[in-house]
Amino acid sequence: MNTRKIIHIDMDAFFASVEQRDNPELQGIPVAVGGDSERGVVAAASYEARRYGVHSAMSSKVARQKCPALRFVKSRFDVYREVSHQIMNIFGDYTDLIEPLSLDEAFLDVTSNKAGMPSATLIAKEIKARIRLEINLTASAGVSINKFLAKIASDYDKPDGLYVIRPEEAEQFVEDLPVEKFFGVGKVTAKKMHQLGIYKGLDLKSLSKGELIRHFGKTGNFYFNIARAIDERPVNPERERKSVGAERTFEADLYNEFQLITELYHIEKELMERLKKNKFYGKTLTLKIKFADFKQITRSKTIHNKLDNFELLHKTAKWLLTTQQLSDKSIRLLGLSVSNAEETDNPEAIQFTLDL
Repeated sequence: MNTRKIIHIDMDAFFASVEQRDNPELQGIPVAVGGDSERGVVAAASYEARRYGVHSAMSSKVARQKCPALRFVKSRFDVYREVSHQIMNIFGDYTDLIEPLSLDEAFLDVTSNKAGMPSATLIAKEIKARIRLEINLTASAGVSINKFLAKIASDYDKPDGLYVIRPEEAEQFVEDLPVEKFFGVGKVTAKKMHQLGIYKGLDLKSLSKGELIRHFGKTGNFYFNIARAIDERPVNPERERKSVGAERTFEADLYNEFQLITELYHIEKELMERLKKNKFYGKTLTLKIKFADFKQITRSKTIHNKLDNFELLHKTAKWLLTTQQLSDKSIRLLGLSVSNAEETDNPEAIQFTLDL
């Protein structure tokens, strides 16, 4: 049987790198993309900023404390989207099986490729060279037999890295991998795994499928497979969007219900525009609330009809907000997202053994 050849390309500090590319004054210095106000949030950080512990989703205030010399620049998403389009066009010269995960990363299946190149590693090298030459940015690449391994590999040698996990190395690599490094295993799940004595892939592999499902629900089946370096998910160019959302961080904390409903109304308007633009209409609405102490809650409501008009969206969002016990609580962020659209599965069996 044949091995699939999967590449995961991940741009290095994408937003910040675009800003440094376009403004020579920013090159070589710590840069954060985002708002520099008291209530601002870092959207992206350059590698110079990351050395100080600055990272995305960090409050601008904390980022400034960690790196007093940090230079903030406003985001330019139109520019980032255009650069992303240029990058995807390069990918398209090698394969039509491209699955973008965001503006700055994508999976490519190059098992059969337009260039007729026998080596996925050589294709990854060529793509990286073209991104540097044609777009003046750097990317990191991971090459392996499936999406799970390729994703981990791309993060293994950043920035400007290229890491290959060959078929014969796959199982041993996963066995030695700390569970914190597993794509999809967050802090909470990793802590639970540690409590169960699971620290590496080999520990995960020692548990039966039934035990994993008992501890982790249906995700246990996924853990059972990846512990054996098995990931059957195909690279899906028709990958459907899972959700569409909008949120706002307020310049000053909000306290009373009138303020919250007013701000929520503006978020609903923005969300409705995004839903129409993406032609995405789901049945589940989720409200996110972040309090002044940074604690966060989410509340969801699923309805029979799709949220495809503003009146229905507004009614559902207002119900979600007003049914929460929020009196005497200061709120710094509200967000709404729509999910649970009709989706189809397209499973494909994994195949093994070919030189990467």
